[in-house]
Amino acid sequence: MAAISREEVAHLARLSRLAVTEQELDRFAGQLDVILQSVARVGEVAADDIPPTSHSVPLVNVLREDVVVPGLTRAEALSGAPDAAEDRFRVPQILADEE
Repeated sequence: MAAISREEVAHLARLSRLAVTEQELDRFAGQLDVILQSVARVGEVAADDIPPTSHSVPLVNVLREDVVVPGLTRAEALSGAPDAAEDRFRVPQILADEE
């Protein structure tokens, strides 16, 4: 696989709308080349007889049974409210009514 060129890195930077310096172009070209070589090496190792997997070990969800537990009554929930009206929390209005 051919090494990625500075011009290709500059083109990618333009497409990504990234401002890069000349020094960054050299550094990024080297880094991207290493990444592309690594991906190519993985592609060489992958065998057709090995099925694709998303995880290296099987995953099992650990679930518990749903248990219904009593919650607060309306009166208990509103007992700590600084202001309540009509069995609801009363809060200051932040938006004006639309006319």
